[in-house]
Amino acid sequence: MKETVVVKFGGSSLADAKQFKKVADIINENPNRRFVVASAPGKRFVEDIKVTDMLYECYELAADGQEFDDKFQKIKDRYNGIISDLGITDFTLDEEFDIIKGAFSHMAGRDYAASRGEYLNSMVLAKYMGFDFIDAAKYIFFDDAGKFDWDKTKEKLEPKLAKTKKAVVPGFYGSMPNGTIKTFSRGGSDVTGSIVARAAKAKIYENWTDVSGILICDPRIVNNPAPISTLTYAELRELAYMGFNVLHEDAVFPVRAAGIPINIKNTNCPQDRGTFIVSETAEPCEHIITGIAGKKGMSVINIEKDKMNGEIGFGRNVLRALEKSNVSFEHMPSGVDTMSVVIQTDNLTGKETAILDEIRSRVHPDDLYIESNLALIAVVGRGMKSARGTAAILFKALADERVNVKMIDQGSSELNIIIGVADEDFEIAMRAIYNAFINVTK
Repeated sequence: MKETVVVKFGGSSLADAKQFKKVADIINENPNRRFVVASAPGKRFVEDIKVTDMLYECYELAADGQEFDDKFQKIKDRYNGIISDLGITDFTLDEEFDIIKGAFSHMAGRDYAASRGEYLNSMVLAKYMGFDFIDAAKYIFFDDAGKFDWDKTKEKLEPKLAKTKKAVVPGFYGSMPNGTIKTFSRGGSDVTGSIVARAAKAKIYENWTDVSGILICDPRIVNNPAPISTLTYAELRELAYMGFNVLHEDAVFPVRAAGIPINIKNTNCPQDRGTFIVSETAEPCEHIITGIAGKKGMSVINIEKDKMNGEIGFGRNVLRALEKSNVSFEHMPSGVDTMSVVIQTDNLTGKETAILDEIRSRVHPDDLYIESNLALIAVVGRGMKSARGTAAILFKALADERVNVKMIDQGSSELNIIIGVADEDFEIAMRAIYNAFINVTK
C-alpha cells in the first residue's frame, strides 16, 4: 500500500483507441499504478469536439424540448468506435446509453450530463485493463452548499480503496447529499486524482497529459519555453491563480495536506521526467525565477486621500463598498496617501457607479477613478528570496522594451512580484521578462 501510485489521464490521453493503448502500456509498466482516474475523451484532431461539449449540446437540446437523437448518436458512435478498435467483444454500453438518454429527457441537470463523459470512458478503460470500476458518485461527496466534503469522502473512499487491488475511478464529479450528481469546475478530473491519491495514501500522484511537464511561460507567447523541473505547491498556487492551466488549481490541496508529490507527465513521451510538484525541496533553482504567468482584462480603482494612512478603518470601508456590490478583489497595493484595488473587469462591469458612489460616501477621497485595460503578470520563484537584484533585472527588462509599469505588488513571502501593465503591452512584457531571467545570453 505504501508504494501505491495514483495516475490520472486527461482527455487527450484517452481520446481514441490508439491513446487508450498508450495509457494501458504506461499503467502496466509499473505494477504500483493501482488506481486510475480517467477523463472524458478529448479532441482527436484540431477541429474535433470534446465529448463533454457534445454532452452539453445534447442536454441543452433536451432542456429546450428539441430532438437530440442525431447528436446523441454521435456520442454513442465515439464510444462504440473506441470499444471496437480496442477489440473488446464482450462489452457494450447500450444499457448506459439508454439510461443517460432517458435522464436527459427528464432534466437530470447539466452536471449529470457533463459527468457522463468520464463515467462512460472509465467503464471502457476498466474493462480494457481488467480493473474494477468505482463510480465516483458513490464515494466522492459534496455538502449541501456544493463544497467538497473530505470527511465524508474519506469515510467511504479510504476503506473501498484499501480492499481494492486495482480500479478505475471517473474524474470530475461526485454527489450531493440528496444523491444528485455534482461536478467540480472544468478540468476537475485533476482534483479527483488528488482526492484518490490522498485516500489511497499514495506514494506519488502522476498526472498524465499531452505536455512533458509545466513550462516556465505560456508557449503561445514565448517560443519553446524551458520546462520547470521541480516546483513547490506554493509556487504552483501562485502560477495557477495567474493563469497556468496545466493543472487545476484546486488539485493541490488534497495531496498537499498529505505531503504527496505530483508528477506532471506526457502520455505521448512517457520517458520524459516531467515536472515534480512538492511541499518543499532542497533542489537548487536552475534560474532565479520558477515561472511567469499573467492575465488580461483587469481594472483598477485608484483612491487618493491625504493622510490616508492615519485614518482608522479606511481600507475596511473601501472593501465594504466592494462587498455591498458583491465584488471581490485581486490585489490591493497601497502607499501613504494612495490605495489601488485590482478587480477583474468582468466582475466590475455595470457596477462601477454604485461602487464609486459607495466609496465616496464612506471614505471621502480627494481623487477617485477607475483605470481599465490592465494586465497582471506574476513573476514567481523560491529562488527570488535569496537572490539580490531580482527587481532590478525585472524593471530594467521592461524599461528596455519601453513598457510602462502601472502597478507593483510583492507578497510578504518574497515568492512573487506582481506587476500591472497595459493590455497592449502584455505579450511584450512577458517575453522581456522571460529573456531577462531565462535567455540571459540573448
